Amino acid sequence: MSGHSKWHNIQAKKGKADAKRGKIFTKIGKEIQVVVASGGPNLDSNAKLRDVVAKAKAANMPNDTITRAIKKAAGEGEKTHYDKIVYEGYGPSGVAVIVETLTDNKNRSAGNVRSAFTKGGGNMGTSGCVSFMFQEKGEIIIEKGDLDEDEVMMMALDAGAEDFNADEEEVFVVTTAPEDFGAVREALENQGLEFLEAAVKMIPDTYTTLNEEDSKKFQKMLDLLDDDDDVQEVYHNAEFPEGWEE
Repeated sequence: MSGHSKWHNIQAKKGKADAKRGKIFTKIGKEIQVVVASGGPNLDSNAKLRDVVAKAKAANMPNDTITRAIKKAAGEGEKTHYDKIVYEGYGPSGVAVIVETLTDNKNRSAGNVRSAFTKGGGNMGTSGCVSFMFQEKGEIIIEKGDLDEDEVMMMALDAGAEDFNADEEEVFVVTTAPEDFGAVREALENQGLEFLEAAVKMIPDTYTTLNEEDSKKFQKMLDLLDDDDDVQEVYHNAEFPEGWEE
C-alpha cells in the first residue's frame, strides 16, 4: 500500500523540535486549553482532548505535565481566548505552505507570519491558494524496530486505517480519514503500540524538490515560523535534496 509521508523530512523537523522541547510543550499546552474550553477536561467524554494527549505523549511530554496542563485549563479564573487562524502562501521554488496559528492577537500573528514568508524568500497568499494541494488526514508514525510488518498492517487495517506504508526505512506510516483518527489511534494504543507522531495534519498530494540555495531560504522561513509562539503547525510540500543538512 502506498503512503504520502516523507519521513526524512519529518525527521529533520523532529530533530529541530527535540532541540526546542520546551516550546513544543508550550504549544501543546495551548492546544489542551482550547480543547478543554470547548469540550471539558474529561478524557472519556472529550475525544479531541484524547487526541491532543496522544500527540503530547508522542512528543515525550511527561504525564504529570499533561495532567497539570489539563487541570490548569479546567481551573477557575480568567483565561486567554485563542482564535485559530490559518495562513497560506508560497516558499522559494513555489513550495506550498500552510501555517496554523492559535492567537490572542490577530494583527501580531498576521504580521509575524507575513514577515517569515518574506524573509524566507516566499510570499503569503490568499485563503485557499494552496490548501487544495493538500488532504486532511490522520497520520500515525510507528518506529519499525523489531515489529512484524504484516502484523502491524493487519492491526491498522482492522482498526479502520485507510492506508499503511512500510516503504520508509525506519518507520511504518498509518493514514486514516480525519474522523477515524481517534478510533484507529486508540485501537493501536490498546494493542501496545507506541507512536513517534500521532496527529491529524495536512498531507500534500505532491512534493517539490528544492535545490540547496532554496533549501537554505526555506529553512530560514521554517525556523522563523517555529520560533513564533502563535504558530502551532506548519505544513508544506517541500522535499529537501538528498544529503541536505539544516
